[in-house]
Amino acid sequence: MLSRRSPRTALLPALFALALAACAQTTRQTPSVQQLEEGAAAVTSDYVIGAQDVLTIAIWKETDLSIPAVEVRLDGKISVPLINDIQAAGRTPNQLKDDITERLKEYVTAPQVTVIVSRVGSKNVYILGEVARQGAISMMPEMRVLDAIAIAGGFTPFAGKNHIKIIRGHSGDPAEFVFDYDAFVDGADVAQNILLVPGDQIIVPQERPFWR
Repeated sequence: MLSRRSPRTALLPALFALALAACAQTTRQTPSVQQLEEGAAAVTSDYVIGAQDVLTIAIWKETDLSIPAVEVRLDGKISVPLINDIQAAGRTPNQLKDDITERLKEYVTAPQVTVIVSRVGSKNVYILGEVARQGAISMMPEMRVLDAIAIAGGFTPFAGKNHIKIIRGHSGDPAEFVFDYDAFVDGADVAQNILLVPGDQIIVPQERPFWR
């Protein structure tokens, strides 16, 4: 004789399926090193200047007008000889270069201007876990995973160096990449020392005990 299942029992498979579907939706992507590198290159090529970034502005053959280092003020502006205050925040280096070039034409014949972001103060990456100093790190040009770890003071004695996570993106579909420090040092996988982008999170876990 067949036994009847209670309504609660009958619902269990459906609830389990829904739970699996929810887990699948929150699973992070695992892009390749090449994909992460290409994505970082695209972000840095369209870098938008922000307050507290430090810029180097060079005008060819015009050393008196060139500025080795100028910090973008909290109002988003910088001061440039002859043209006074100019908006820098919210623009790319190329856009700022074009604006400075156009304004200098009143004073300089065919000015050739270069704008470089020499220090990123407006954007951070974040490193957590088994490092000497956790927290936000101001981005530097061409910053990679090992650069951030070095700035954070290196690993603690308990660091799980072979399964460091880099999480990129906070909304939509975040991506996750695992960095194996020993493999990098041994030369087995040097490409994994990827370029970082603002907002990246580096998580250095505790080493797993050998008996687990």
